[in-house]
Amino acid sequence: MASREIHLDMTTSIVNHILVVEDEEDTALFMKKLLEENSYRVTVAKDGGQAHSAFNMHKPDFVVLDLIMPQESGFEICERMKQKESHVPILIVTAIDSPESRQLASRVGADGYLLKPFDPVELLELIKEISNDLWEQEHLPPSKETAEERVYFFCPCGKKLKVRTKHRGRTMTCPTCKEPLVVPLHD
Repeated sequence: MASREIHLDMTTSIVNHILVVEDEEDTALFMKKLLEENSYRVTVAKDGGQAHSAFNMHKPDFVVLDLIMPQESGFEICERMKQKESHVPILIVTAIDSPESRQLASRVGADGYLLKPFDPVELLELIKEISNDLWEQEHLPPSKETAEERVYFFCPCGKKLKVRTKHRGRTMTCPTCKEPLVVPLHD
C-alpha cells in the first residue's frame, strides 16, 4: 500500500522526455511549449522518419502522436515503436473521431486516444494517468485492491468487458460489435 501512495506523485520521475510527433507546425509548437512549461523535456518530429530517429536516438519516456502524417500514418509509426519498445506509452492525439480509428489505434498498441482540439489540462492529465497505469502494471504486484477497482459487465453481443470503477456511468464502445454502452453505475 505504501508503495502505491509514494508512486502517485512520481509522474515527473517516470516521464522526463516526451517525443511529440506532429506535422502541423502550430500544434507542435503549442504542445512543445505546454509540455516544457510543465517541466518535461520535449523533442518534436514532423514525420515518421524523424519520429523513428528520435525514438531510437533519444529514448523518450512518452510519445504524443498524430495519426495523419506525411508518408507514414500514425498507426504505422505507433506499431513500429511498440514493436521496438513496448513499455513506452503512446498517446494518439488526432482529429479523427471514429470507432474504427480508436479500435485500430488500440490494436497497434496505443495507450490512449485524445481528440483535437483538446483541452491542455486534459492532455497533461492523460500523460500522467497513462504513465502511472503502465508503471503500476510493470512494477507493482497485482493486489486484491486492484482487482476490486474493476467493473465487469457484458455487452448485449455477449462480450465480457472489464473497466476501472472510475469509468462508471461513462459511455464506451464495445470492441466486438461497436455498439455504444454505458458502464453500469452499480454491480
